[in-house]
Amino acid sequence: MSSYKELLAQREKLEKQIEEAKAREYAEVLDEIKQKMADYGITLAELGGGRASGKNAKASRSRASVAPKYRDPESGATWSGRGKPPRWIAGQDREKFLIEK
Repeated sequence: MSSYKELLAQREKLEKQIEEAKAREYAEVLDEIKQKMADYGITLAELGGGRASGKNAKASRSRASVAPKYRDPESGATWSGRGKPPRWIAGQDREKFLIEK
């Protein structure tokens, strides 16, 4: 049975071999992908990379809005509780600004 130190040395050697094999294969795979993209006229947009354009552009950029969690009783302004707090709630007890459901 191997000792702990021997096993660690084996693991280190294997990890180095794995990284070398991955680097070799990565270059080959990348060249193959580039060649197929050129042969078939495939663009990054078609693969889902880069910026979206056309009818799918808005769908990829839209985000679901978050319901407000706090309301300023004086101005009626609301805040979801995400991001930098507005001046009307900064440094105060947020419990008194909670919106009741």
